[in-house]
Amino acid sequence: MKQLIIEGSRIHDIRSFYDEINRVFMAAEDWKLGPSLDAFNDLLYGGFGAIGNNEPVELIWNNIEACKAALGYETTKRYYEEKLLPGSPFNKIYFQEKLEELNQGKGQTYFDILMEIIAGHPNITLRS
Repeated sequence: MKQLIIEGSRIHDIRSFYDEINRVFMAAEDWKLGPSLDAFNDLLYGGFGAIGNNEPVELIWNNIEACKAALGYETTKRYYEEKLLPGSPFNKIYFQEKLEELNQGKGQTYFDILMEIIAGHPNITLRS
């Protein structure tokens, strides 16, 4: 089984998460993933980057607890607020609902969303 290692010490916010994902998964590509949850999900299906189509992978995420904090409430709140800025092309109703859920303690953090995406890929085994 292929092993890929995410160095959590390199992750401090959403941008640095994608920098690390590109370092680990996209080193052999001449293009990089943008900061997109959909793109991260697509990456885990494989077929480009470090994973072949549905290839079994052991994903080792070092310092995962620090990443949980770095991609937690405050980061997620800023992420949703950016989606709500005037002129933003995003679905403002959707992101307003997500922000309200987060503020009420019911919503997922960015880290939670990443964990849900990883769990949705049976070819990926996450270890910390």
